[in-house]
Amino acid sequence: MEMNHKRFVLLLMLMGMTFTSGCWDKTELNEMSIVSAVGIDKNDDGKLVGTFQIINPVNVAGSLQGGGGTNPPISIYRATGDNVLELDSNASTKISRDMYFAHANLIVIGEEVAKEMGINSILDAFERSPEFRATTRIVIARGVKAKDIVETLTAIDKVSAEKVIKTIESTEKQQGGSINVNLQEVIKNLVSSGKEPLISGFTVKGNTGKENKMANTQSSSIAANPNAVGIGVFKDGKLVDWLDGNQAIGTMWVMDRIVNTNVNINWGGKKGAVTYQVLRQKTNIKPRMENGKPKMYITVRAEGDIREVNVPLDLASPHDLIDIEKKLAKDLKKEMENAISIAQKNKSDIFGFGEIIHESQPKYWEKYEKDWDDVTFPKLEAEIQVETFIRRTGLRNKPYLSDIKKGDQ
Repeated sequence: MEMNHKRFVLLLMLMGMTFTSGCWDKTELNEMSIVSAVGIDKNDDGKLVGTFQIINPVNVAGSLQGGGGTNPPISIYRATGDNVLELDSNASTKISRDMYFAHANLIVIGEEVAKEMGINSILDAFERSPEFRATTRIVIARGVKAKDIVETLTAIDKVSAEKVIKTIESTEKQQGGSINVNLQEVIKNLVSSGKEPLISGFTVKGNTGKENKMANTQSSSIAANPNAVGIGVFKDGKLVDWLDGNQAIGTMWVMDRIVNTNVNINWGGKKGAVTYQVLRQKTNIKPRMENGKPKMYITVRAEGDIREVNVPLDLASPHDLIDIEKKLAKDLKKEMENAISIAQKNKSDIFGFGEIIHESQPKYWEKYEKDWDDVTFPKLEAEIQVETFIRRTGLRNKPYLSDIKKGDQ
């Protein structure tokens, strides 16, 4: 009996070893080419041109430890094809290892591609890939080719894909002039009938002939540097406009995506005399039906500090502070109204007003969904109410400029 029990246990162990025989489909690290970014352009023949940024692990590690400064941390491979999958297939003929996309965190789409071909078919291939992450960030190459951004060598962030991502995150957080979006978010907005996508623009400023040279990283003055520049507006999957400066920031205010930003107001006849730094804000949007039509009511509450004053002004005076708050509210309201007006001219509901109405007024939406962007949205009324509050004025209530003016007299 005991012998039979031992045989049974041995049989179970053998069966277990059969089912846990190791990773049959494993791939070693030295058999992979780790892709960190993909750029998509178009050539004169109308074919797609893919630029693949491959990480050189040894060179990246060496540069971070203070060595290995003579070799680039990335390698660039290019391929042409009729679709994204063909780009991958053709690029594999030039690379000695399998391309691995699980760590690809950036897709750069050329401005020409975004305007003429659109992004619908391009993003389909990335979404279907079992390796590509849904959190991969997307930018539009503005005024340059996508390859110019992908192949750029940068000084602080050794892999330029990380430089692009961190720059967009920083610009959105500190200024509101860019928008940080990923593959999943863009596709969600593409398929929505009540909201259109926004994607940040990126360019290379400086000597664009040196961005892919190691010398670009070995000087205190960077010859060619990737910069965030504006926000791209899409309609039906194609790029139709760019938002810059206050247009972009006003759009971000309406979308409740402002984290911190500076608001400059004119005062005492001087342009940008007072700078207000927003520390907290909240935008609420509520639709109401009036005379059978929807109307958007947008309320904004912002809190912040006075960070710079370039005119004689007594910040200890409650009356002056109230006047500044009113001026701030007026300027912010105008900025947001302008952003909505531009979106209506583009016939692109980038704010998601349609989605909000769909949730609150499903019967109305069912009737007007089909012509929302082209007919209803451009005529949609929006009423904006802004409240601003000054919480602190810094270490000095009365700017020293007041004393300088007295001395001059």
